[in-house]
Amino acid sequence: MTHFVKKISDGMPPLKVKNYLMVLYPTLGQAYRLKELFNDLWSMPDKVSAEAFLKQWCEEVEKSKISAFMKFVKTVRSHWSGIIHFVETKITNGILEGINSKVQLAKRRARGYRNINNFINMIYFLCGKLKFDYPLYFT
Repeated sequence: MTHFVKKISDGMPPLKVKNYLMVLYPTLGQAYRLKELFNDLWSMPDKVSAEAFLKQWCEEVEKSKISAFMKFVKTVRSHWSGIIHFVETKITNGILEGINSKVQLAKRRARGYRNINNFINMIYFLCGKLKFDYPLYFT
């Protein structure tokens, strides 16, 4: 496909190539339009408009009958509340995932702790961003 695009696009501006491919492959054009339309979801001002937009977008995908998008709609519907919550608050769980990654690393690194208190102390040590001042002189 890439060789084909390079062959037909010699000297053509990128926008013209994109439009030509969309005319040549209508399903590709429809898929591209749906993808670009989905990106508008992230700039919705409130929960109500985001839900209305997402519902309409899912209906358009079902009408298009593009199999990859149909699978994606199933995923969107199963995570509906989380998607709407993100649009509403713009908060992700990325920080929590990072902390969890550090905890799992500590668990693997130690290959087990004698008791739960040692494990908890190691979590505090790794995730607490503690700064220890080194002594100026050796004692």
